[in-house]
Amino acid sequence: MTPRRASCNVARRLTEHARRRPLRPAVIQQLGWELSGRARYEQMTFRQLDEASDRLAKGLQRIGLRRGDRTVLMVPPGLDFFTLTFALFKLGGVIVLIDPGLGPRRLGQCLNEVAPRAFIGVGRAHLARTLLGWARRSLRIRVTVGRRRFPGTRGWDELWRAEEPRFPLAETSSDETAAILFTSGATGPPKGAVYTHGMFWAQLTSLRRHFGMRPGEVDVATFPLFALFDAGLGATAVIPRMNAGRPASADPRLLVAAIEDHGATRMFASPALLDRLARYAEARRLTLRPLRRLYSAGAPVRPDILERLRRVLPPRAEIHTPYGATEALPVADVESREILRRARRATARGAGICVGRPLPHVRLRLIRIVDGPIARWSPRLEVPAGAVGEIVVRGPVVSPAYYARDGMNGLAKIPGRNGRAFYHRMGDLGRFDPKGGLWFCGRKAHRVVTRSGLLLSDCCEGIFNAHPAVFRTALVGVGPPGDQTPVLCVELEPGARPADRESLRRELLERASAHPMTRSIRAVLFHNAFPVDRRHNAKIDRPALARWAARRLR
Repeated sequence: MTPRRASCNVARRLTEHARRRPLRPAVIQQLGWELSGRARYEQMTFRQLDEASDRLAKGLQRIGLRRGDRTVLMVPPGLDFFTLTFALFKLGGVIVLIDPGLGPRRLGQCLNEVAPRAFIGVGRAHLARTLLGWARRSLRIRVTVGRRRFPGTRGWDELWRAEEPRFPLAETSSDETAAILFTSGATGPPKGAVYTHGMFWAQLTSLRRHFGMRPGEVDVATFPLFALFDAGLGATAVIPRMNAGRPASADPRLLVAAIEDHGATRMFASPALLDRLARYAEARRLTLRPLRRLYSAGAPVRPDILERLRRVLPPRAEIHTPYGATEALPVADVESREILRRARRATARGAGICVGRPLPHVRLRLIRIVDGPIARWSPRLEVPAGAVGEIVVRGPVVSPAYYARDGMNGLAKIPGRNGRAFYHRMGDLGRFDPKGGLWFCGRKAHRVVTRSGLLLSDCCEGIFNAHPAVFRTALVGVGPPGDQTPVLCVELEPGARPADRESLRRELLERASAHPMTRSIRAVLFHNAFPVDRRHNAKIDRPALARWAARRLR
């Protein structure tokens, strides 16, 4: 999937699209509302983005930034973010992206771990960096993005002082590091996944071939990383005005405006954001007519959300729920019609969640459940057909390593016989159906091990999520593994107020007793609002719920 030429710098794609479609908008940033009630925007064409990133690359080089320098970007999604990213790609710098929602302590740990040489951010980011001492020992270059320069940093205008000639693109190799992208930390400490230029190139190729993404499309991009793919694919990225760290709180009016004002043909968003958008549109009998395809990732999408989305989309529109992770994406894919016609009933019977078939560019296997490292790959690790196992994957879209995390690499990577080829352990449990479809059964770390056997979170939860009064459930274990008490935590559907929670508890326990896998569940606790991850607002923080359940049971 990587190009045959020696260099596969992903910024080459931007330059190619700037030559072919110079006047087409590359990035459109939503700024808010005008007094007239219409949404307000600013934009850059492909030619403008290509030329601006050339000038900025020259300016960064002039102040001492070099090829291979790890550079932290703490800039909100928008025109400056796009320009900076492609300037660093052109320069051959290594972009470091860390979710601000991790919190100051975790952010500081990530920054000290990656030891960046440069820090480019808005004034608030520099204030936090200074007060908390982030990466104090390694930083040599500091740049403020914005009109007001933070003390001790280079000013934004200093990089744009004069017109510069075209910047010579760094001829990066396929295995050269392009970025370090930190995981959300929803199921453990955040880790910096290494992205090579070859990996980015393979992801672009996969998105084009499998999902049919073509130049000229318009994408409402609510997640910064996926917005970057648009410029490489020749598509227009519309960045809605929202807090990227809190997608569940996005204003649905601005999302609808972004779709309708620019005739957006596709959209990528977390399940929490799509649920909010669908409820808003359905309540107002709106049809999001321009959209042809929706993509949702970050957490499994419940069937009721898919149903709601189908009611507000044109009949021929597609809804894809690709499976993957920061370390490996995309891995598998399924369209909503298959879930609603066939898989939904199986999910309600405890089969897990259908995530589709593996894509052609990856090799996906299921291995027996092992908590520790695995020294060497062997086919003997694989589980029999139909059995549940840990999902492992290899291919050009898989990150080769975590940065400066030898211990985590030992746990997450299974070396091949030649020492180079490897499988990445997704940390998820799944099974294959007879037709080759992959079913997600839950995170390995979230399995509940009782005296009577093993309970898989997403398999069990599907049985209870089918109840009309239930918004979502989470199965947690209280006590030491091997002697855990299974507890079902329940969040009610918004607006659902059962007159008697005890009667609802009895109904859920009756469902539990009707299925062999859930008969050992005897404790049901109601929770007002589950704790979720900060990046997608969709992954349930089951360890936090387990601690809450333990206190309640005591």
